[in-house]
Amino acid sequence: MPEVKRTSAGLPGASLGRVVIVGSGPTGLGAAYRLKELGHTDFAVYERHPYIGGLSHSFLDDQGFTWDIGGHVMFSHYKYYDEVFERLMGKEFTLNNRESWVRMFDRWVPYPFQNNIRYLPAQECYECLSGLIKAQAVKDGHKAARNFGEFIDAIFGEGIARHFMRPYNFKVWAHPPEMMNKHWIGERVAVIDVDRALKNVVLQRDDFGWGPNNQFKFPLKGGTGEFYRRFGPVLEGHVRLNTAIREIDVDARVATFSDGTVEKFDRLVSTVPLDLLCTRILKGNVPDEIRMAAAGLKHSGGHMVGIGIKRPCPSTKSWMYYPEANCPFYRVTYLSNYSPFMTPDKDKYYSLLCETSVSEFKPVNAATIVEETVEGLINSGMISREETRDIVSKWHYYADYAYPTPTVDRDQILEQVIPWLESRGISSRGRFGMWKYEVANTDHTLMQGVEWASKQMLGEPETTIGMSYRVTDDGRNNAVVTSERPTVAGSGEKRLLNKG
Repeated sequence: MPEVKRTSAGLPGASLGRVVIVGSGPTGLGAAYRLKELGHTDFAVYERHPYIGGLSHSFLDDQGFTWDIGGHVMFSHYKYYDEVFERLMGKEFTLNNRESWVRMFDRWVPYPFQNNIRYLPAQECYECLSGLIKAQAVKDGHKAARNFGEFIDAIFGEGIARHFMRPYNFKVWAHPPEMMNKHWIGERVAVIDVDRALKNVVLQRDDFGWGPNNQFKFPLKGGTGEFYRRFGPVLEGHVRLNTAIREIDVDARVATFSDGTVEKFDRLVSTVPLDLLCTRILKGNVPDEIRMAAAGLKHSGGHMVGIGIKRPCPSTKSWMYYPEANCPFYRVTYLSNYSPFMTPDKDKYYSLLCETSVSEFKPVNAATIVEETVEGLINSGMISREETRDIVSKWHYYADYAYPTPTVDRDQILEQVIPWLESRGISSRGRFGMWKYEVANTDHTLMQGVEWASKQMLGEPETTIGMSYRVTDDGRNNAVVTSERPTVAGSGEKRLLNKG
């Protein structure tokens, strides 16, 4: 590791004491990496799985296909993240142009949908444009929106809401949009004004250069998980696999693990889902209101289905969105397009990774989801029925915790629970530790761990967990606190074809 400059803000290792890190996903690895970089070595990382990486781990199946847990791409808001990536990966990565699309009405619509309604059939295009004009005739109507559902209606109008925004977002979140707040949106949802929409339709103008991830890096071999696997040698001697947390005594500051290990800690970083941490793991003097508040957090699970096909890849697309009911998944990724080493032979095989959400509001049959996914690929025009004879791999992974749902009451819950944990020496961080989807990309979550360590060692503020977003017309430059925009950006949509 590079030499670390000491500052007067803190003396590394002087008073931090024993640090226990629960979970070796990006957050846990980021915290451990930064602690060691700053000279503090009195820490241990405990991981319940036999591998590190958490939801960013990748799997190699028996047929030679590499699969990720969801459609991960690596784009960064942070110079530090980029430096760590370069340090660990060197030149062993690809740089891909984004080609993302929406599949509906048996045609391809460039992403984002709301910017490209001209690709719709004439009647649906009219309905979307008419609804948009009526909605935005109400000045500042979105400001009065009490939830994401009302925000959709106020910003986009009845046509776009009915044809895309409402069905798609329910397929993604598996929760009614009225249950969700509107503050998570930021870079995730492009908004559009009437003049821009009219210009795109009347002038037949393409409008697809939106978003923070127009180009993205991807490990050359081993999938997304390869980057996180390379933290292992750096942290050798500090990571214990196959060791799950069983309980944390908040009074004695003692953590007990599945193998019988008992750890006395001065500070503990938990990446365990916050609801499970508070309702099942914490022991001792824990107020009922803390447990009850955390129990109110909502999330969705996800079925990841990989389909490996023995045919040359028919498309240059990256990932596609599916709002319609003719398929169970909300997103499909041509994972084989991310690197030539994701299949047994890049010239003979390709792979599709399909994601389907599940919750109490949206049940899914785990026993039939793989075959339903194949049927959905046929129904949506992704593959032909004849092509199913060339399917040589079917991979299935279920993530009980896939998306932390940004419910209307989420922030109030966090404001109650997080400070209480901190007062007991417990810092809950990460995708489900902090429960903030808007800062839950892999770069965000790794940096949550890094920033936690920097705060403890150097007194530097944690900025990511407090990052707030404002809605802009193109989704750029809107991370108010910490965002450092990528050095590579561009439309990414260099092959605008409404076929294949």
